[in-house]
This record gives sequence, structure tokens and C-alpha cells, in this order.
Amino acid sequence: MANARFYGTGRRKKSIARVYLVPGTGKVTINKRDIDEYLGLETLKVVVRQPLVATETEGKFDVIVNVKGGGYTGQAGAIRHGIARALLQADEEYRPVLKKAGFLTRDPRMKERKKYGLKAARRAPQFSKR
Repeated sequence: MANARFYGTGRRKKSIARVYLVPGTGKVTINKRDIDEYLGLETLKVVVRQPLVATETEGKFDVIVNVKGGGYTGQAGAIRHGIARALLQADEEYRPVLKKAGFLTRDPRMKERKKYGLKAARRAPQFSKR
């Protein structure tokens, strides 16, 4: 594993994450900032680390992430997806574990477009009889 670097692209809503796994101590860096500095909520940090916990590789890889677009929740989901894909590159034997947990599936849910005649995607103008 000399100079090994595993890559995975993760997507969720409008967020796109480029994830690199490098053998190391388990440090997670997002957009050149530490995970604690970048993600405020503890639940989002847990979401990001889920694939590593599932495959028991938490202390084996340093995670370097470049993520853009969307909000914090979408970005956390994109990072999770990217880490899962990168782990597959590292070792194909992780596939059953990651697949069963649902980390390899791209979440297809997107924001619904606004329709004409409505105030939002489904919100209609207030109705008045008179």
C-alpha cells in the first residue's frame, strides 16, 4: 500500500463531494478545515463517519474531502456516499457491508421545481370565496 490513495465521488441533493482516502490515523479534513470546525452538528459528524464505522476502518485512513454546493446536511450525505465509494476502491470485500447499510445508494430525492400559477412547488395562492 505504498503511497496508496483511494478516490470516491459522493452526491446528495445539490452537493458534490470529492473524497480521498489516504492511509493514516483517522483524521477527517473537509475543505482544508477539520471536521469539528466545518460541521457544527454532532449528528452530521456521525453521518460522515458511518461508512468507516461499518467497515471497522476508523483509525486506518485519513479522509480528505473537497465538497461544494447545497447545505450542511446535503454535504454530509454526499461525503458519506463518497467515503463509501472510496472504501470500495480500497477493498472490494467491504461491498456487502456497505450495500446492506445503504451507503452505496445515491439518494435520488431532489428539490421539486416551482410550478407557474403557484407560490412554490405545491403551495397554491390563498383561496377566497368572495
